[in-house]
Amino acid sequence: MNSGLSQTRLERMHSVMAGYVERGEVPGIVTLVYRRGEVHAEARGTLTIGGVPVRRDSIFRIASMTKPVIAAAAMILVEECRLRLDDPVDSLLPELADRRVLRRLDGPVDDTVQANRPITLRDLLTFRLGFGAVMAPPGTYPIQQAIAEAGLEPSPTPPAVTSDEWMKRLGQLPLLHQPGEGWLYHTGSDILGVLIARASGQGLEAFLKERLFDPLGMKDTGFHVPAAQADRLSAAYARDPETGGLRVFDDPQDSAWTQPPVFASGGGGLVSTADDYLAFCRMLLGRGRLGRERILSRSAVELMTADHLTAEQKETARPFFGGHSGWGFGGAVSLRRTELWQTPGRFGWDGGFGTSGYTDPQEDLVGILLTQRMMESPRGPRVFTDFWTSVYQAIED
Repeated sequence: MNSGLSQTRLERMHSVMAGYVERGEVPGIVTLVYRRGEVHAEARGTLTIGGVPVRRDSIFRIASMTKPVIAAAAMILVEECRLRLDDPVDSLLPELADRRVLRRLDGPVDDTVQANRPITLRDLLTFRLGFGAVMAPPGTYPIQQAIAEAGLEPSPTPPAVTSDEWMKRLGQLPLLHQPGEGWLYHTGSDILGVLIARASGQGLEAFLKERLFDPLGMKDTGFHVPAAQADRLSAAYARDPETGGLRVFDDPQDSAWTQPPVFASGGGGLVSTADDYLAFCRMLLGRGRLGRERILSRSAVELMTADHLTAEQKETARPFFGGHSGWGFGGAVSLRRTELWQTPGRFGWDGGFGTSGYTDPQEDLVGILLTQRMMESPRGPRVFTDFWTSVYQAIED
């Protein structure tokens, strides 16, 4: 089978990625490119600074690359008619019933009006429920302080309270806009995780394992790393603002991911490997099927990977979408080519710990990049853009 990828140009990609390791910008990198049935993977650098070599099967915190997985899990329940896209979620999430909405984003937290309608599953999947990350400096608005005091701010680490307590706190705060009217990042996926657990009668990880991970052979994906595999977990680093170098954010020796979490975060709690995540992406590329396993219908995948936002909603979230993308269910969807890699219909998302994974049906392609350096803004860092440029320049036909 011919992948249609130039070996010479793939070597160019490997050289560019190696530069990031050699310059000390990231300790290690795993790259994986799948096209037309062929897989090209490479691991460079170390799991920790000065530590053992990173390997193709090394385990990384994939952060917000969890979001498409959770959306797919929700669609399994939709297809079984256990959830419905436009039904209110109040029956399973009573904490979200009878919502109040801020009269103005910059107004007092108690200056509210009644919500025009209930929150639906579609609102959660498209991040239009009315609650999420406020993209403004901390303390700009009173609601930001209230969110922080409640422990509901989006964070690189999962919440430290149970899902029931988290939902209780969420239910005590007003929405930031009317359901369906705007796009706010992140929180919808965490709520989705709670909804899936309640609708299925299982813990979120148990449901994902039974319905997604085991059927797809994703043996190293979960919300924590078992003790027997802990030596495969990478470190997580952040930029040190004083030195410009790297400082440890999460050490594998005492990582938060070496124990089952109190709250299984559908917004960003999973760990995985390049090959595990490839299996998930190939299922989506196969319109819901991987090998003999049918996870979702073709219609469900097409719905997940369509743009569901209005032009105004995309414009107000421009730091995320850059004028070239929209949002489906749990991930971004490219709408027009503004870069080598922005093929219309390409979908996926990035992870705040320094990971990126996208699927391109037009090119029959999946690309996955795993690093240990945390993102510093919604826009992807240079290692992301160089990886995706290198992937697409390698396509020969």
